[in-house]
Amino acid sequence: MNNASPEERPRDAGFTRGGREPVFNLPGIVLLAIGLCVGIHLIRVYLLTPQQDIALLIRTAFIPIRYSGAFDLDVYAFTSPVTYSFLHGSFTHLLVNMVWLAAFGSPLANRMGAVRFSLFWIVTSVAAAALHYSVHTLDQAPLVGASGAIAGMMGAAARFGFQIDRLSGQGAFSGAPLPISMVFRSRTVMTFLIVWMVINFATGVIGFAPGVSDRIAWEAHVGGFIVGFFGIRLFDRRSEFASR
Repeated sequence: MNNASPEERPRDAGFTRGGREPVFNLPGIVLLAIGLCVGIHLIRVYLLTPQQDIALLIRTAFIPIRYSGAFDLDVYAFTSPVTYSFLHGSFTHLLVNMVWLAAFGSPLANRMGAVRFSLFWIVTSVAAAALHYSVHTLDQAPLVGASGAIAGMMGAAARFGFQIDRLSGQGAFSGAPLPISMVFRSRTVMTFLIVWMVINFATGVIGFAPGVSDRIAWEAHVGGFIVGFFGIRLFDRRSEFASR
């Protein structure tokens, strides 16, 4: 039994007992999400025919015109506001999203737990699709990608001031979510918010990168970010315990 005080305990808790740092120190739910996104994309690229892939997109991507009243609302109309977040338009799109998912999703999942993290993913994905729909009501282009949910994780990270506690061996956002007034007084958070908004808008207007034809749904990113930023307390179990 370790009776040492917190000040006396070793601070290299990110390492395993054998002294080796784990190669993949990601929460199981984040690994599952990455596995689903990667697996689905590989199946689409290497196993499905173009016709089968189109059929899959029609059923699982978020397509705004589906809700115009010109089409019957089937079960996919209610599932696609979530399932679209596991699809990606290219390997570049997939790689970028998975890197950000690992970076921002891991400390959030370690703090929330798998169930709350999954609910957070669902709600922020729906919010991202909703804002995208409000701007592109009659758009026929399918919306795909985990970017909306990941933007929600970035919004949540901003509320924690990007403070991560690694003493437990699993990095998790620490402390209670900052009051909105404190967030706007934090130079670090405000710098991040401004840079994120500028980059998000620029990539949406100009494009992702030269030679990359992926269309960036920046409105969806904003929708997910807003819900993650303002709604984090609804999903944070530590905030719930602190309010009792």
